[in-house]
Amino acid sequence: MKKELTRFIREKEIQLAKLKEHVEKSSVCSDLYNKVVLEKAILKKELEESKKNKFFDGIKNLIPRKKTLICDYFKK
Repeated sequence: MKKELTRFIREKEIQLAKLKEHVEKSSVCSDLYNKVVLEKAILKKELEESKKNKFFDGIKNLIPRKKTLICDYFKK
């Protein structure tokens, strides 16, 4: 899964490099460039999510945290 995502990200980077030359020449290329940038960002986010430790995040959410109130900022 992670290898596939990194491969897809590399492919998007190659596409971006090719499209960058033609962005200013055509609005179609500009739109396509923007679309590929969004796809790459989505893939990076998926890769980042797959690297997270789900077990640790679950435990972290169970532990109660002290909420900071606005009045806490004005205490001396």
